[in-house]
Amino acid sequence: MLVVDQLKKDDFQLRVLATVVLGGLLVLFIGLWWVQLVSSRHFKEQLEIQSVRTVRLPAVRGKILDREGRPLAENLPRFNVDLFVEDLSGKYQVAYSNALAQTRRYLNLQLAEKQKQLGRKLATQEKKQFALTRTLIAQLQRQTRYEVTSNLIADLSTRMQQPISFSEKDFQARYDKSLALPFPILTSLKPDQIARFEEQSVEVPGMNLGVQSVRYYPNGTAAAHLLGYLVRNNDSTEGEVAEYNYRLDDYMGVSGIEKLFDKELRGNAGAKSVLVNNLGYRQSETIWSPAEPGQNVVLTVDLDIQKAAEAALGAVRDNIHGALVVMDPRNGDILAMASAPGYNPNHFIQRPSPEIWAAEWERWTNTDLEVQMNHAMQGEYPPGSIFKIVVGLAALEQGVLNPKEIFHSLGYYQIPGSSKRIGDTAKEGDFDFDKALALSSNPYFITQGLKPGVLPRMTALGQRLHFGERTGVVPRQEDKGYFPSLRDIHSSYWHDGNTANLSIGQEKVALTPLQIAVMISAVANGGKVLYPRLVSRVVPYGSDEPSQTFPEGRVRDTLGVSQRSLRIVHEAMEADVRSPTGTGREAAVPGLRIAGKTGTAQVEKNGHIDKSAQITWFASFAPVEEPHYVVVAMVVSGASGGSTCAPLAHKVYEAIQLKEHKPASKTGTLAEMQ
Repeated sequence: MLVVDQLKKDDFQLRVLATVVLGGLLVLFIGLWWVQLVSSRHFKEQLEIQSVRTVRLPAVRGKILDREGRPLAENLPRFNVDLFVEDLSGKYQVAYSNALAQTRRYLNLQLAEKQKQLGRKLATQEKKQFALTRTLIAQLQRQTRYEVTSNLIADLSTRMQQPISFSEKDFQARYDKSLALPFPILTSLKPDQIARFEEQSVEVPGMNLGVQSVRYYPNGTAAAHLLGYLVRNNDSTEGEVAEYNYRLDDYMGVSGIEKLFDKELRGNAGAKSVLVNNLGYRQSETIWSPAEPGQNVVLTVDLDIQKAAEAALGAVRDNIHGALVVMDPRNGDILAMASAPGYNPNHFIQRPSPEIWAAEWERWTNTDLEVQMNHAMQGEYPPGSIFKIVVGLAALEQGVLNPKEIFHSLGYYQIPGSSKRIGDTAKEGDFDFDKALALSSNPYFITQGLKPGVLPRMTALGQRLHFGERTGVVPRQEDKGYFPSLRDIHSSYWHDGNTANLSIGQEKVALTPLQIAVMISAVANGGKVLYPRLVSRVVPYGSDEPSQTFPEGRVRDTLGVSQRSLRIVHEAMEADVRSPTGTGREAAVPGLRIAGKTGTAQVEKNGHIDKSAQITWFASFAPVEEPHYVVVAMVVSGASGGSTCAPLAHKVYEAIQLKEHKPASKTGTLAEMQ
């Protein structure tokens, strides 16, 4: 009432204020009426023709690094030419309109020709065969879209000076299922191609240069079996949102470290939303959550030693089957683990030329299944004369072996009560322990193994070394081999012939090269049976603080033998390499004291010895005075342990010697390298 009274008194300022307020209310009322009533139909139509699509964004995979921080598996940017179909919608519409008009003219001409032939007008039902059907319209739309896109790609091919494969089937499938996502047309561009495209990109409508993170193994086949390989897998990981409309390409490890640490390496996927219209074309997009890069896995492997091991194996012959393990006997660290035949894990991500890929795939699927096998820890092989080290330790501990006592060998061993003889490459002669081990005399060690109490001792030593059990270095990717138990050797079916063959590593025992490396490490380090270690730590992206660490030098068991017995074995093994007549003499490296033992295990096929399939070994450690390295080489179908495997160890020790005399490489922190 007070305001009305003031207005009646002709208060000019108050009237202006009241007019402004009333005008504002009127504007708000009109706007509300427009939104609620007039524009409601428009907004309803917009909601009906628009929808949101969710897209899974894969994270950048973590690196796999060697002990010095050098990459064994990393990521590289891959540049692609991507087609954005929504940018061509105008061209599609023009081409479709022209094709539709042309088709209508053709159908009308056909109709007129038919009526002329009949001399009458067609009935309504008869005219339907000359009408545009929904099927024909859809076919025209598909055809014009493909023709427009195909012509653009042909033009791009000319500009890029590279043929581009473009399938109508693939294009239509992509158009139907993933219209809102870019369609890669040309992948893995080289620098000159990138420059050429950027220079002419304004003349290539609907196409842009895209960047994708791609797994890359910079050392090719080196450590391939250890690292493993990836296959495409876009599934959500544990704890991740499972429902997405689209999933960009992601990968999963299927063997080696890539599989074992797939969760850590893969990181956490991100997500974005894409607003699309009723035709499926992208309108806008919003990042909901960015992808979190995977963590880095740091191995105990030394890249220099690994390459030396790979090169040594590869130099033997083509299509070699074998393995080479280098281990630190002080802490169990695996410095190298090579297996042959190998493969290039890059080929599973960055497909090479069709010819190379066809040859590689044929090896994997048809002719050489063992290319997938890590012979170092998945191959079970009789150890041959390598096992004589265990026999010697057992006899020494039992007190029945005098290392200086002379034993006369006839050059063969006659199994009591049997007509079977076991031959001997050491020939007839007199042997003490050093000479017997250096020349690998079969009769000498069979005689020791058959002495009272030695068989249970060597069996107990095998159990302390955990023969017939997995080392646990890469869970679920390792074979355990086999070895007799105390129950086996005391059973009714066990005879002296079994003991004789076991004493030379030819029967009832099969080991992996990694298990042999663990055994030699225990002999070298004074009796500690270590768990081998392959991974030292896992480090989050951009940090130097590990999220997981794996301690070194974990003791699994002890040999339980005297230092005297070990010293006697050390001296005999050194004589095997140092002596001009020793079977391991070809492993010798000037300036380095190496202790080793050769082995050649025969393989029986169809009741006959197959020399072409025999297993050859050389197991060693150095330097003898302070062991830092254990080197074990195994080759299938080798000539002998001395002539085939000892030279491989020689090459590895030379590489180690060279590395120790070179200045330490300078590597930054993990965070700096990222």
